[in-house]
Amino acid sequence: MTQNIFKVLGLNLLEKDGVYPSLFMGDEKSLGEGRKLTAHSPIDMKKSSVFREVSTIQVNDVLKKLNIANEKWRMIPAPKRGELIRVVSNLAREHKNELAHIITLESGKIFEEAKGEVQEFIDVCDFAVGLSRQLYGLTIASERYKHKMLEQWHPLGTIGIISAFNFPMAVWAWNAMIALVCGNTIVWKPSIQTPLCAVACHLLLQKALEQFKDFPKNISSVIVGSRAIGEVIVKSKRTQLISATGSVTMGRKIAAIVSARLGKLLLELGGNNAMIVTPSANLDLSLRAILFSAVGTAGQRCTSLRRLFVHKDVKDKVINSLVKAYKSVRIGDPFEKDILMGPIISEDSHKKMLIALKQITKQGGKIIYGGERVVKNVPEGGFYVEPTLVTIKHGALILQHETFAPILYIIEYENLEDAISMNNSVPQGLSSAIFTQDVNEAELFTSAVGSDCGIVNVNIGTSGAEIGGAFGGEKDTGGGRESGSDSWKSYMRRATNTINFSGEIPLSQGIEFEIK
Repeated sequence: MTQNIFKVLGLNLLEKDGVYPSLFMGDEKSLGEGRKLTAHSPIDMKKSSVFREVSTIQVNDVLKKLNIANEKWRMIPAPKRGELIRVVSNLAREHKNELAHIITLESGKIFEEAKGEVQEFIDVCDFAVGLSRQLYGLTIASERYKHKMLEQWHPLGTIGIISAFNFPMAVWAWNAMIALVCGNTIVWKPSIQTPLCAVACHLLLQKALEQFKDFPKNISSVIVGSRAIGEVIVKSKRTQLISATGSVTMGRKIAAIVSARLGKLLLELGGNNAMIVTPSANLDLSLRAILFSAVGTAGQRCTSLRRLFVHKDVKDKVINSLVKAYKSVRIGDPFEKDILMGPIISEDSHKKMLIALKQITKQGGKIIYGGERVVKNVPEGGFYVEPTLVTIKHGALILQHETFAPILYIIEYENLEDAISMNNSVPQGLSSAIFTQDVNEAELFTSAVGSDCGIVNVNIGTSGAEIGGAFGGEKDTGGGRESGSDSWKSYMRRATNTINFSGEIPLSQGIEFEIK
């Protein structure tokens, strides 16, 4: 099936003895020579692809070629670079269903969500095209006579992208499309759980490059490999910026390595996101937002809702509505129509969920719905679970940790200040939301004494960010920003220019320094 999808895309990628090439450098591809790396579809845990580990020498050779290609790529005007991204966008539109098929196959998210991810890919391409004519620098008033000050933004060089399984195309697009428009070359190490998504994206980009004969071909690379390969990319001084998405533990390791060589970092790590439901909230609206935020992608989004703070006056009503809604969630093969939740990614993820459920009961929590593995009317072999509702008191240790599974903790509160304090009481700070019809409550939540997260929403859930806004969080979430707004500045270096056309050398601050 997957080979047919590649053919439909016009890529005609063929396995060699059942093994895919592990290294893609421009329009060239190479097999790895090391141990086998096997990916399994979470739908039924059957083998979906096999690769071989590449060598450190191969990786360093790729990075060298990307640095060389950057010397030409950075000199191509940004609007011309934007034209390439426009073609990528059009190709993604043309093959939206085929790309979504690969996402569902490898990540297990339902096909409707997979199509949404491809649309996000398309949207960020369109954003990058517009951005290609808006890489503005400031003109600054100089204190010196006949002087001008201005800022220019220049490409960094080669950007290393490390992505997770849950958004195997969109996160790459957030980084790659902006980085390319800004004049950088890119190397991508995808999750070993979703390698075919990376291959498809890279080859789509190469397909677009065929229309630009004067452009260098070696502006992009994909390397499928283990953590060891990621470490080679992270340690190399040939990568001027590392953008990594994953766990806090992974982020700390990468930060230590990159900081030691004084490199640049962009981290998007854990979430542990919360929502507050106030007495004035539109409960029907909040219910829909809670359901998608907590259950979408089987609770495996960075922005998935983990903690729900409900005012004591509406707690019982909210819980009853949630239990009813959770019972109606259709779980099964993510390719089937009307399915709302597919499998979690792996057996390891299922084990971590079971451990969390045991900790919940030990810490005084109560599982009021779900938590069981689903084995009927689902593909055999996959790890399908019931989305889980838990009532628990604030202060339970488990609330400090993000479990990447569809578990929603419901905590009662009495006043908004306490709810905001509880929202902010965890190490992570990605996404947050409040449902209220009271403008004072909304303004308090979004103010400097409100939520301390990077994303602060009113009457909308924690998941489903638009690409026009900067995406990222604070504290253990990493502090990086991707996608919209002025996030493009992360992929460029700033040069402050002072131009003197006075015929004199006046010093700033009125300093006199004359040779007598």
